[in-house]
This record gives sequence, structure tokens and C-alpha cells, in this order.
Amino acid sequence: MEAPDAEESAREIMTDSSYNRSLEKTAVRIPAGDVMLSGDLTIPAEAKAVVAFAHGSGSSRHSTRNRYVAETLNGYKFATLLADLLTEEEEIVDMRTRHLRFDIPMLADRLINIAAWLQDEPQTRHLKIGWFGASTGAGAALIAAARRPENIMAVVSRGGRPDLAGDYLPEVLAPVLLVVGENDPQVLELNKSALARLTAECRLEIVPNATHLFEEPGTLEAAALLAAEWFQGHSD
Repeated sequence: MEAPDAEESAREIMTDSSYNRSLEKTAVRIPAGDVMLSGDLTIPAEAKAVVAFAHGSGSSRHSTRNRYVAETLNGYKFATLLADLLTEEEEIVDMRTRHLRFDIPMLADRLINIAAWLQDEPQTRHLKIGWFGASTGAGAALIAAARRPENIMAVVSRGGRPDLAGDYLPEVLAPVLLVVGENDPQVLELNKSALARLTAECRLEIVPNATHLFEEPGTLEAAALLAAEWFQGHSD
């Protein structure tokens, strides 16, 4: 099943936080096999850990929803990395074929490369890593957490497809939070199935009134706060 994920088709979500506006975003380039991925790295003073985002199908580091969540996490003293999982050339091809966004093993490989880069970068090498996955990105994030568990503190999925991690689910060691909208019945059932296969600490949180894209008033804010609290509870 393809999640209904024109991830940026709905209204843009803005934040009026002067704290977050004052934080400097650094453009970075991350080697991933034979390509370079573009990213935006934000590091608050006294950052507790870094949360890397695994975007959903057809989405990128410009995702307004993930940027909103990232700013919420910055307010909780978490560094954030929003990186494209496809190159510009690959995005052009994918707009036509739509096959790369569903190549979950390839996306997981790129997330592993991103984690390796974070562990090698002077600014972030001392920080534990959290994964925040949306839609198909959640499946890739869980595979990456299972295959390379070192230094991974926790995983959060928002409206995600953790079921796409398949047989890797029982191998995930990091605590996992699954956040799903109350009015997203197909994805909710897939999350319940994935929850039953996870053997690490895990929890399913259902956000009232939310649909797949968390467009309803207050729903994205609720999801962002759940993520922040989960990462905060597992950052020590």
C-alpha cells in the first residue's frame, strides 16, 4: 500500500519561535556511496543528542512538517539534521518513475551513511543519534537502527510505515515510539502489526483527530511534543 503522501501538498506550517529563528542552520554535504547528499544541520548550545530525519515518500529536507518538528526538538536542546535521501538528479527521475522513494533497502543504506558521517563530524561525534522517520522513511530508519545499532538512542515514527522494516523489526534494539493519527485507519493497522513484532521498548501513541498528514489544528504540535519527550526520556 502506498501511503497518501504528497507530504508537502497541504498548507505550509510555520513557527513563530524567536528562539528557533535565532539558531543557525549549516548546509552540509554527506557522502553516501558514490553520491553526495545535501543536508541542513542545526546545533543548539549544549545539545543533548542529534536527531536525523528520514523523510517520507516524495519528501525532502524542505518538508515543512519535518522542519516544524525539528524546530520543536531544537527547543528541547536537540541538534537536528535534515538531509535529502535522494540527489537532485535522482529526484528528477523519481518524479517520473516513483520507484526510488520506495527502495527501502537503498534508503536504509543512505541513513547508515548519514549516521557514520554524524559519528565522524567534529561537531556531532560526541552526540548520540536519534532517528525521526515519516511515512516510508520510518521503515528505512528502523532498518538502519537494526543494522547499525551503535550510538542510536531512540527511533520515532510519525504517520510512518514501520511495517516496511519487515524482518528487521525484531532486531531493533533502540526504544521505538510510533505516532499515528486517529483518523488514519490503514496506517494505524500497519503500525499495530509492526508494534507486535518489535522486541525493544516500544509504544504506540494515537493522536486524536489527526489524519495521515497531521494537518488538523494542534495535531502536528502534539506529534512533535510526543517525539521530543520520547527522545528526552532516552537521551541519557
